[in-house]
Amino acid sequence: MEFSIIEVIGAAIGLLYVVSEYRADRWFWPLSLLMSAFYAVIDFTSGIYANGAICCYNFAMSVYGILVWRGVIQKRKEDHGGERHISSCPRRYWWQIVTMIVLLSGVLTWLLGYIRESQYPLIDGISSALTIVAMVMLAHKWWQQWFLWMLVEPLMMAIFWLTGNYASVVLYVVFEVFCILGILRWRKEAQKYLQA
Repeated sequence: MEFSIIEVIGAAIGLLYVVSEYRADRWFWPLSLLMSAFYAVIDFTSGIYANGAICCYNFAMSVYGILVWRGVIQKRKEDHGGERHISSCPRRYWWQIVTMIVLLSGVLTWLLGYIRESQYPLIDGISSALTIVAMVMLAHKWWQQWFLWMLVEPLMMAIFWLTGNYASVVLYVVFEVFCILGILRWRKEAQKYLQA
């Protein structure tokens, strides 16, 4: 097993990232910016093109997330202390979420297969579609976003294992554990605000 310096640094940033996401900490988004930059390089050099592009998307969504969490965009009366609180995804959006995941998975998988650049177009396309939708849910601080990440992490473990990025495999195993912890913590926080 061989680890590149950039992958080890990216994985270290990723650990800080997932801990801060779990805690719904304001440092999450700056760490997301850094992690996105490192993993764009890792993904593009490993031939994981859809996820490399998703890292660029995540970079832009991190800027958006900073603005939403701080209440600069879509400030609502129920926001707590100027920052958005953890809440539940309204049921009316679920059909849109599922539809977007299915459509994006199909389009990205087809596109990656068509251009024949991605080593694993099906896994790359599905994981990218889930990531796109999960980042939007995360920006809104909906606790259910953790379920999408639970689906993404095993796909990413497989991709990184197949491409020899073993430090990233370890990182995504840790991410999967944090998905379970995140569901428990964020759901509890969302219920707390409902009862207040």
